[in-house]
Amino acid sequence: MDWNDDRARTALRTIFDAAVAAADPWQVLARHLPDKPAGKCIVVGTGKSAACMAAALEAAWPDVALEGTVVTRYGHAVPTRRIEVIEASHPVPDANSERGARRLLERVQHLTANDLVLALISGGGSALLALPAPGLTLADKQAVNRALLACGATITEMNVVRKHLSAIKGGRLAATAAPASVFTLAISDVPGDDPAVIASGPTVADASTFADARALIRRYGIAPPASVTAHLAAGIDETPKPGSLPHATFQLIATPMLALLAAAEAARGCGLTPLILGDALEGESREMGTLMAGIARSVRDHGHPVRPPAVLLSGGESTVTIGAGEPGRGGRNTEFLLGLAVALNGADRIWAVAGDTDGIDGTEDAAGAFVLPDTLRRAGLDARALLDGHDSYTLFDTIGDLIHTGPTLTNVNDLRAILIAGPETP
Repeated sequence: MDWNDDRARTALRTIFDAAVAAADPWQVLARHLPDKPAGKCIVVGTGKSAACMAAALEAAWPDVALEGTVVTRYGHAVPTRRIEVIEASHPVPDANSERGARRLLERVQHLTANDLVLALISGGGSALLALPAPGLTLADKQAVNRALLACGATITEMNVVRKHLSAIKGGRLAATAAPASVFTLAISDVPGDDPAVIASGPTVADASTFADARALIRRYGIAPPASVTAHLAAGIDETPKPGSLPHATFQLIATPMLALLAAAEAARGCGLTPLILGDALEGESREMGTLMAGIARSVRDHGHPVRPPAVLLSGGESTVTIGAGEPGRGGRNTEFLLGLAVALNGADRIWAVAGDTDGIDGTEDAAGAFVLPDTLRRAGLDARALLDGHDSYTLFDTIGDLIHTGPTLTNVNDLRAILIAGPETP
């Protein structure tokens, strides 16, 4: 059977769904749990998957007297019996982000060496857990967060700054919990799966410094509130450094690469040869789209670097740098796809999907979208103008090619899949 739009769209959605399912806490959390404690078991957590992870933990340990609090994004709560769930704002923190962070610190105070702190950490936790360092306010943190989101900084760079404006990130939560053992179960959404970057590493020692944070503020031309400038300049009370948290253990339970491997297996089931290009791709979304269009054409026309029918798979987190003017609607995945569509310019035998595995691309209500050979023709809009105005959502919404999953309650970053068919068979 030859490839057509309907078959390609079905295969791409199957591949995307397989990647998301591979990071489902209900499927992966239980097998990574530590030994049950002799003393108390305090549960703390933050991230888009925190409530789902808490519910999965309650199901896995019905005989343990669990207590604690997790903070998740609005709309991402699930019913729990013993663990408190607080919903807060993402990607810019709000008052509940501050309240939730204070609650977590309260939970881990006055513990003993017989007690266990189980930390459930996933992507989005940096915004959801926002406790300003002494001398700063939530408004200060909100202003810096907005600037970081718009300047094109990578997630690693953003989290260096966030840690040095926080009273809980960069290992401070684990330091507060001593002498209790701290065991972190984490779902990675960052390139390289660096534990210190996931949710700004509240239970992980931090190698970055105030000087690093100051350098990033300068590099991206950010003009923070005066209180932030003064705090970074003073450089008082550094984050806990490597080797200073011997009571803390970190365990990844789901990662972008594991999701890509699941996507590859689903692709084989659809009759495609998968080629994983990497799980940590970074760069400007629209430029990544142009680059991927060139690789896709090479596969179609020359059979390199893989022979069609094939699918190019990649993960990681691209960035969108917002210039002057009010941006339109869209996230990094739809911007990538619009850049891809413009570069392909209607090239046949190439289809694509891209989406955030948490179900929310940026701040929109869609996970991502599809690109088909006739995407630009059906839209009938000035695609380049929309791309320049960061208004990719509008184009895909116009033609009904957005993907709406709702919150998936997990997050292993973005999944991009480009399906390429060879010459049509007679």
